[in-house]
Amino acid sequence: MSIDVTSRTHAEALDAKDPLAAFRNEFVIEDQTLSYLDGNSLGRMPIETIKVVDKYLRNEWGSKLVTGWSGWIDEAQSVGDLIGRATLGASSGQTLCVDTTSVNFYQLCSAAVAARPNRKTIVSDTANFPTDRYILEGICKQYGLKLVLIDDDSGEEFVSPEMLKKVLNDDVALVTLSVIQYRSGVLHDVPKLTQLVRDAGALFVWDASHAGGVVPMQYDKDKVDLAVGCTYKYCNSGPGSPAWLYVSHAMQNELQVPIQGWFAQRDQFAMGQGFDRVEGMRGFQIASPSIIGMRCVQTSLSMIERAGLEEIAKKAAIGTNLMIDLHDAWLAPLGFSVVTPRDSRRRGGHISVRHEHAYKISEAMRVFGNVIGDFRQPDCIRLAISPLATSYVEVFDGFARIRDLVTTKKYLEVEESSSRVT
Repeated sequence: MSIDVTSRTHAEALDAKDPLAAFRNEFVIEDQTLSYLDGNSLGRMPIETIKVVDKYLRNEWGSKLVTGWSGWIDEAQSVGDLIGRATLGASSGQTLCVDTTSVNFYQLCSAAVAARPNRKTIVSDTANFPTDRYILEGICKQYGLKLVLIDDDSGEEFVSPEMLKKVLNDDVALVTLSVIQYRSGVLHDVPKLTQLVRDAGALFVWDASHAGGVVPMQYDKDKVDLAVGCTYKYCNSGPGSPAWLYVSHAMQNELQVPIQGWFAQRDQFAMGQGFDRVEGMRGFQIASPSIIGMRCVQTSLSMIERAGLEEIAKKAAIGTNLMIDLHDAWLAPLGFSVVTPRDSRRRGGHISVRHEHAYKISEAMRVFGNVIGDFRQPDCIRLAISPLATSYVEVFDGFARIRDLVTTKKYLEVEESSSRVT
């Protein structure tokens, strides 16, 4: 018996047998009619986060004051271990929850090129996240290096092993790519690309911002050396929540990050002259971490650990398959096309669709359709399922409303937003 994917009954049946369905009740959802398909940009807030932060403010900062630091001082390590365990396939002592993704990216990329002083080339790709490319430009300017950007002209925004091999040589110090491409949603082959770079004698920094919390990663198994990522997308830890950096045990004594902060000092509270870097992951920490922010991370990552990343990834695959099926049935006849790979093994939790009026449609989705995705230049709309918070019916309703907005040409009535945020 064939399944009619364009029937809401199909989405309801998927929700009925979804082992993760109950997690949706653990999030703040004030508008049950909203189709929120932008968890790849900012995840929903867990209800428990409100309680945890309130408890921290009242019972720790409020009452303990500065004496609380005796308990807070090492939270960057313990919360980092939770991130590593729940999302990265990384054993303890290799992940820190600190700072922002951009700061961590600068730190690790700078440390990587310094560790290969006779090599003068950095490799990335033209479709990498803008901040990463901008930081690399700055590092090259600072150290007199050359930046080589791989350009995939197929439109898929993907770096294959063959493409990478063409630019690898004994002058390459660093290669850096995103695990999931921010715009197209394509998933890179982490183990193969990592090994290619290792064989070439260079170092690899992975940016897992669009993969963390939705794609099962196996950093220990795949022998990943260096990685960074955020916690406010699929990890649901809140806007500007602390990021993380990962340094394998094998690399920790070889690398020295450029910002030498007092948290990395061996005898931290001696306040002595001269920097004496401590061994291990604390040697990669700059300064006091955001304890409030890390409590948000701890709360949301505990949910992910409880749910299990394998189940989360299964739901992401089913949800993005549903999106592609609905696209083919409803949106393709209206001039849309799918940018993201159709093979669920080659993507994460979001798909990207292309349309010549993508910006107007994206705006109209919010104004007229009560659907939130996001627009990315030049002509893409990103749509995501955040497996713990998003239902299949939510996906179905969102696509039905997009179809109706375009079919009726209602989207043409939307006024251009004055916000910089798309």
